[in-house]
Order: sequence, then C-alpha cells, then structure tokens
Amino acid sequence: MRPLDWIVMAAYGAAILGIGVHFARRQRDAADYFLGKQDLPWWAVMLSIVATETSALTVISVPGIAARGDLTFLQLPFGYLLGRIGVALWLLPGYFTGRQETAYTRLEARFGAPTRRLASGVFLSIRALGDSVRVFATAIPLAIVTHWGLATSVLVVVCVTLAYTWGGGLKAVVWVDLLQLCVYLFGAVATLWAAAGLAGGFGHALARAGALHKLRVVSFHLSLTEPYTLLGGLIGGAMLSAASHGTDHLMVQRLLATRSLTDARRAIVGSGVVVIAQFAVFLLVGTLLWAAGADPGTGTGDAIYPLFMVNALPPGVAGLAVAGLLAAAMSTVSSSLNSLASASTHDFYAPLTGRHQPEHLLRIGRWLTLGWAAVLTGGALAFGGNSQPVVVVALSIASITYGGLLGTYIMSASPRVRQRDVIRAILAGTAVMIVVVLIKPGPLARLAWPWYVPLGTVITLAVGYGSSVIGSRLSVSPPAVTENRKPKTDDSRSQGSGTQ
Repeated sequence: MRPLDWIVMAAYGAAILGIGVHFARRQRDAADYFLGKQDLPWWAVMLSIVATETSALTVISVPGIAARGDLTFLQLPFGYLLGRIGVALWLLPGYFTGRQETAYTRLEARFGAPTRRLASGVFLSIRALGDSVRVFATAIPLAIVTHWGLATSVLVVVCVTLAYTWGGGLKAVVWVDLLQLCVYLFGAVATLWAAAGLAGGFGHALARAGALHKLRVVSFHLSLTEPYTLLGGLIGGAMLSAASHGTDHLMVQRLLATRSLTDARRAIVGSGVVVIAQFAVFLLVGTLLWAAGADPGTGTGDAIYPLFMVNALPPGVAGLAVAGLLAAAMSTVSSSLNSLASASTHDFYAPLTGRHQPEHLLRIGRWLTLGWAAVLTGGALAFGGNSQPVVVVALSIASITYGGLLGTYIMSASPRVRQRDVIRAILAGTAVMIVVVLIKPGPLARLAWPWYVPLGTVITLAVGYGSSVIGSRLSVSPPAVTENRKPKTDDSRSQGSGTQ
C-alpha cells in the first residue's frame, strides 16, 4: 500500500464516522435507534439490504469460487429472488399488523411470550456465531494490506464499525450502507478493468474461460451432494432467502423501518433483482482474475481478490478498493450489532424487567450494542479458519436455525398448532441441524449446504404438526360431558376461556 492509498482509506473512515456523529445527535428514543422512526425511503432500505447481505464474505469468497470453478453459484441468487417474492406476498403483511418491535413480536401474539423469546434466542445465538465468522473474514484482507496480525485486524474492524453504530443507530447504519455499496462496487469495476488489461482484453479473457467451461451458469444435475445445481439453487436458495429475509431480525428490522407495507415489498423484491446483478459482477471478477493469472493455485481462494487489489491496482484506486472491501464487511457487522441489540432489548430486557420507557430503552440498547461488539470480537478471535470458502461456512452456520424459524412461521397459519408444538419443533429442528451441519454424520456428510434449510424446515414442520396431532387426540373429551356442563358463574366462564 502506498501513501495515497492510506490517505484514501483514512478519508473514507472519516466520512463514515461523520455520518454516525450526524445521526447520533438525532437519537431520542428506542424507536429512533432501532427502527429509524419507520420513516426510511424504500430505495434506501433496498440498497441497505443488499449491502448488508453482501458482507466481506461475498466480496472475498465469490470471486475465489469463480476463479477456481465456474459461474454456477449464480443459480442461488435466482432462488433468492423467488424466496423474497414469497416473503413479500405471505410474510410481510403480518409484520405491518399492530406494533411490531422485532421480527418475533408476531410469534408472541400467536403462540405466547415463551415462543417469542425462544425464537429470538435462537436468532441471537446463531447470528452472533455466523457474524463472528464474517468479522474473521474481514480481518483477512486487512491483515494482508497492513501486515498486522489477525487479532489486531479484528479489533480494528469491530471498533471502527462500533464507532458509528453505537451513536447513530439504524439510520446511520442504512445511510452508511449506501456509501459502502458504492465504494465496494467501484472496487469490483476497477478490478475488472485492471484484470482485463492483464488478460489481453475482456473478450479474449472470456473466450479462454468459455473454452474451459468456466462460464457455465446452469447445472441440470439432479444431485443432493453437488452444491451448485439448478434445482438446489432454486429450492435451497428460495428457502434460504425466505428464512433470512422473512424471519431473521437482521433483515426484518429494515423492512419494519419503511413507511408502509407497499414500500417494504418494493424494498425486498427490488433487493433480489439487485443481488442477482451484483453476484454476476463478483463472479466475473473471479473469472477475470483467473484469466489474468492472479490465482497462484495454492492457499485459500479467499485471498485471491485482496492480493490483486494491493499488488495490481494503481495508487489511490487500490486504497479505495480495499476501503470498499472493508465497507462490505462493516455494513454487515454494523447491521448485526444493531439487530442483536434490538432483539435483546425488546424481546428480553423490556418484558423481563417491565421497563418500557423509550428513552430508557435507548440507553440500554446502546450498552447492549457495546456488549454484542465484544461477543463478535471474541467469536472472531476464536475462529481458527476453515478449508472451505468463508461464505459457505457462514451460510452453513446460519442454516442451522433458518429451517426452524421458517417452519415456525409457516405453522403459525395453522390454528391447530399450539405453543408447545412450536417449541418442540424449533428445539428438535435446531438440534438435528446442529448435528447435520457441524458433525456431518454418515449419509448426511456429503449433503450440499443449499439443502440445509429445506431439510431443517421439513424436520420442524414434521415435529410441529406431529405434536399437534398427537396432542389433540390425547386432549379430546367425551362429547356428552362437554354438552351437559354449563357454567354457573362469571368466574367459571373466565376460567374456561383461559384454557382455550
């Protein structure tokens, strides 16, 4: 890195901190801090969703996947779009009924407070674990650029992100996301231009890649072990996106911050279209890096793109490209901190303490933001790396609970499913998926990760509906008894209604 690169990176850091300070002065209560007073324009939310789900994992890993393979990863984003359309049609209306503070408020109205806390607790634990991997992934390029150790790089990423998230809340997160989106896309375009020049031109590079089948987009193989197939991409991608954008508070929080249900639908469906284009860009970056000879063929594919940025891009452009890579990471980390603090405050602290004053919850939310920053830092430092691309690792971890959460929301439409059925289903689905994803037993060891969410959803639905059928049969009373029993007092009617 040259002096001009450091100047560019410093200017970018000052810009995002300035945005955080600007919005920090406007925070009055928890509604401001966590939901932006539900006054954010849909297009800003749409681009914030894209920036949040992109993270350093996409920027680092996806080019590496294309550089060492082909473009079949692109089948997943088409499934993502289908899943978001489903969320817009069937899940979003429920979030705009009454006052919804988190994604799990509606579960309390349907099943009771224990179900809400269980679902929120599942979100908190897996979100913290998955985002610890994301923080670790962010530290990789920073360590490459600065020659710092990974521990130092992790601390720098978390502290800079915390600086604007702690004060500015969701509004600062969303508007910084827009800046970060522009910066990391600029880095991708600059890399395409530089790599094409080294490869003898864009057309020549694509011709070479096409001759070796590296431009293949669709795989029609019917396989549960091959990760990127058309069927797996459409089904697995759709269910993964439906769970992540319809039940995960990280994304639902943004949709709740829009002005209306119509705006929320525009934001979520529009984000699906933008994500397809964005994945195509980063996959082409990987293909051009391969054509330019930027892949040494050794080590992890996650390092190919960052090394090219530092070594091949001109001064200033390299600094902005690296800043963009860090921007992609910080957009996800900042969103994670705010959503974790939001769920902790509204789903646990407020109902358990009885303190619901908005100004008080704002103070608690900021302290919890600081606490979750410490958790993510510790988790990232404990993550020792993996031979798989980090994007696969993080999505696999998230899939442990996504099936359970998606299954829960599906069961909420059935009047026969009760609270105990849902709790059993979530616990069973999560327990099985922990074994499948982390232990990989027997025949499931080779199951491709896009099928994790469909499997978890099926298990959750089977346990939940099975429990409701068994429970209803055990609780059936003889008709003659119920017909002859008449309430004698208002107290007896009240007691009867309380058990229904």
